[in-house]
Amino acid sequence: MKILFTKNIDPAIISKELGEDIPVDCIEVIKTQPIMVHPFDLKNHSLIFTSVNGVYSFFKNRFMPNEDFTAKNYNKIYCVGEKTKKALRKYGFGTFKVLKNAEVLSRFIIGNCQHEQFLHFCGNLAINVLDKDLPLQNIRYKKITIYNTEEINPLINEKYHAAVFFSPSGVRSFAKRNSLENMKLFSIGETTSGELKNYTQEKIFTSEENTLTSIFDLIRREVCIL
Repeated sequence: MKILFTKNIDPAIISKELGEDIPVDCIEVIKTQPIMVHPFDLKNHSLIFTSVNGVYSFFKNRFMPNEDFTAKNYNKIYCVGEKTKKALRKYGFGTFKVLKNAEVLSRFIIGNCQHEQFLHFCGNLAINVLDKDLPLQNIRYKKITIYNTEEINPLINEKYHAAVFFSPSGVRSFAKRNSLENMKLFSIGETTSGELKNYTQEKIFTSEENTLTSIFDLIRREVCIL
């Protein structure tokens, strides 16, 4: 069993999770670059983060939320995934609500947050669930692009028994020049799995959570390593 991870992961983590006898390669299929924007007043807005890169680029641009709930114009912070939540914690900020994916977040906002106005800090290739659904419900929403994602489209000649994907853009980048057939396909979350289905009829194994821990648990189960 030889496994391809479509992003760089610390070899020590891979060895700890999968053991040292499983051949693993890590190949980046996308790259990201922050976009520098002039920070502006966030007053009266709730903030949305759907990726770790969105969090890092937000603070690189020196935005600063007001998380004092006793203040009049504090910012509620909504995010997708535990990794995004942990990234916010590194900067000293908590989250008002953490949802599994953008679709679940959209439903939550539509059902519970009609009177809020939202700023979504994201990349240029962010899926359009929120900007498609929320305005239709008369919810004030604006997408702020603060990083660029570039699909590298590498040609990979090595043959792998399994491949692991972490984002829809990573799937598109890989699939442009490589086949997804005759491999076990592992996906971190439903959104990435949905993109994989556009390119293959192979069975897709989807992690329960959008975390490395969850994807490693799934890989161990399905390839019977441990």
